[in-house]
Amino acid sequence: MRKTSSKIATGVGIAAGAVAATAAIVSPRRGDSYVDARWQRLRTHRYAHRGLHDVSLGIPENSFAAFQRAHDLGFGAELDVHLTVEGKLAVIHDSNTKRMCGTSLTVEKSTLAQLRDLTLAGTQEHIPTLDEVLELFEFDTSSDDPEPAPLIVEVKTASAGWARVAELCEKTMAALDAHTVSYCIESFDPRVLIWLRRHRPEVVRGQLSRDFLRDGDFGLETPRDFAGTVMLGNAFARPDFVAYKFADRKTPAVELVVRALGAKPVYWTIRAPEDLVECESEGGVAIFEGFVPVSCRAGEDAKPRA
Repeated sequence: MRKTSSKIATGVGIAAGAVAATAAIVSPRRGDSYVDARWQRLRTHRYAHRGLHDVSLGIPENSFAAFQRAHDLGFGAELDVHLTVEGKLAVIHDSNTKRMCGTSLTVEKSTLAQLRDLTLAGTQEHIPTLDEVLELFEFDTSSDDPEPAPLIVEVKTASAGWARVAELCEKTMAALDAHTVSYCIESFDPRVLIWLRRHRPEVVRGQLSRDFLRDGDFGLETPRDFAGTVMLGNAFARPDFVAYKFADRKTPAVELVVRALGAKPVYWTIRAPEDLVECESEGGVAIFEGFVPVSCRAGEDAKPRA
């Protein structure tokens, strides 16, 4: 009987140790009052995915017109930043321009001038630079005018080597430093968050992820799928928030990191008013698309505008 009890106790101890080890591995950063204060401003807004785009209105995603529309209606905006071949910052989601521009160029292998020659989705809109978007959301600290909503800046590394990742991070931060804007930074690539942790710890940083195993984006259930799904990169990045696909938010990894360990939740992409309500009722910050909520403020009426 004593041997059995001893085995049970040992098993419980091992299980508890495994849980504690897992928690330590994926635990977010907590207890930073400066970061928490910045987060409180970020969480009061709703964010238009790739700007407030609507192709039926001739406003393509990640276009200046989409960001202008989000700004004018009081929404924050999520946007994507790539590094061009000569080290400029272009705002576009895909690493290849084919889907949005009809012409196939790799952003990281093209000059900004080459990219700017293209138009977006058959409109007269061109691929904007990060500076152009930041100028739109900039505010004057000495003015009584209301401060524009914040930006969620996704850094897209396109599987680059460490040197290019560092360059992308440095230039993104230089652009943000040159403009008075509210923002946070997110990335699927933990190396971006590691760079921020080392060099710019005051910046609110977030790990983007989804259930890669269920979605099968990589074709096979590889170690990379598993690591991305459970956010093992958190061991080195220590993000402040987790930006997870809304439909995948019930995965054990999200339950652990958000519910048990206190990471701040951001959910993408919200495509219906009822999902927006559910997202915010669960404490999540919403990145929405495909409809325009009545209010730009989190927690307020989510019904679409007429």
